[in-house]
Amino acid sequence: MKNVEIIEGLSADQLALPDLIDRDEPLLLKGVAADWPLVRKGLEGPAAVIDYLTRFDAGRPVVAYVGPPGIKGRFFYNEDLTGLNFEAKRVPFADFLSRIAADFDDPGAPSFYIGSTDVGLYLPGLGEENGLPSKLAPFDRHPPSVGIWIGNRTVASTHFDFSNNIACNMVGRRRFTLFPPDQIDNLYPGPLEPTPGGQVVSMVDMRDPDLDRYPRFSEALEAAHVAQLEPGDLLIYPAMWWHNVEAIDRFNVMINYWWNDVPRFVDTPMITLKHALLSLRSRPEHERNAWRELFDFYVFGDRRTATAHLPDHALGPLDMDETKSRRLRADLLDKLNR
Repeated sequence: MKNVEIIEGLSADQLALPDLIDRDEPLLLKGVAADWPLVRKGLEGPAAVIDYLTRFDAGRPVVAYVGPPGIKGRFFYNEDLTGLNFEAKRVPFADFLSRIAADFDDPGAPSFYIGSTDVGLYLPGLGEENGLPSKLAPFDRHPPSVGIWIGNRTVASTHFDFSNNIACNMVGRRRFTLFPPDQIDNLYPGPLEPTPGGQVVSMVDMRDPDLDRYPRFSEALEAAHVAQLEPGDLLIYPAMWWHNVEAIDRFNVMINYWWNDVPRFVDTPMITLKHALLSLRSRPEHERNAWRELFDFYVFGDRRTATAHLPDHALGPLDMDETKSRRLRADLLDKLNR
């Protein structure tokens, strides 16, 4: 493992996000959010944070996760992978915060967690007081999805996200362990569905890895990047990097920004992956190899190689735009529904 590179002395309006993401590795930006009101409230203690957050409560029930003490904060599967080891239900936001607060001093308390809850929808106004400037590129072209994460001592099992991420640590400390995308084979991904939080997760428990059962995980650890976030720190990392997130203190709050610098018509590649499982995985090896060449030519290779010999009027979906994307999507739906 190695420590994530630390950058100090930046303010929120100085972040050159495209340049940081183009470095294709995680970066820890120290103290960028240190002056945000939510961070300052956290220094006063959990009660001050809860009072502050409830000021913004829009009254919409949030999805809350509760796990028994035995899971030790790790929201995951049950023993035989027939289900999950926690319950999810909709509850009033303020009530759930009160439930967390009631068990602050109980070392055997259940695990409580609110994840990826839309700040603008559920806590309107919070983002205006605690947030990155909307004028930042590429936010000015592609507005981010802004979510809040709240809980006690919890662990988000190693997973990846489709989007670039800025994790703004507000209250408590968090430890991120990140793995580059090429480590997928050494991370032992679990079922595609169901999943504990919407994404595929590694089957390995970072806190106590079973190397007899998952021996290649030792190779993943050699490639891992570790970041310890204090209140006010930001962690920026590219899409598709796997990450394990441990909230260390008895009360923790994080705000994160997800974004992709792509046109709005671009779909999630997970749809492509699932359809590839349907259409490619069961074909003979020589056919799959041929399709790999075709994907390299049309999708992963230099775009100019696939288009340079064609006139503009013949490019079709090779030169995608909003109109062509709608036409292609309709064509795909028609074929899938046959």
